[in-house]
Amino acid sequence: QVQLVESGGGLVQPGGSLRLSCTASESGFRINAIAMGWFRQARGNEREFVAGVRAGGYSNYADSVKGRFTISRDTAKNTMYLQMNSLKPEDTATYYCNTISRSVNWGQGTQVTVSS
Repeated sequence: QVQLVESGGGLVQPGGSLRLSCTASESGFRINAIAMGWFRQARGNEREFVAGVRAGGYSNYADSVKGRFTISRDTAKNTMYLQMNSLKPEDTATYYCNTISRSVNWGQGTQVTVSS
């Protein structure tokens, strides 16, 4: 089965920015052709929806990240991104990508830590 690989996480100070990337292990899985999303799971919490992008580029966001995060896709690179600005300590979590319906096995995720 296809695997989704997240990257781009790290340690950043409050107010900083990071850009996460999501790629597929198989070129036949076209990230731009299916509704995709970013999710996150903080320690001790349930995994939650962060942002989604659908056909035609329609996107939606969790209220907690609206106005700070931007989801996008690069068709040529078969990659999805999450641009995260004005990061807050409460954004600290492991971030995952998946289809909106969560139909792919979860990958390893990428850790984002926001701390001074």
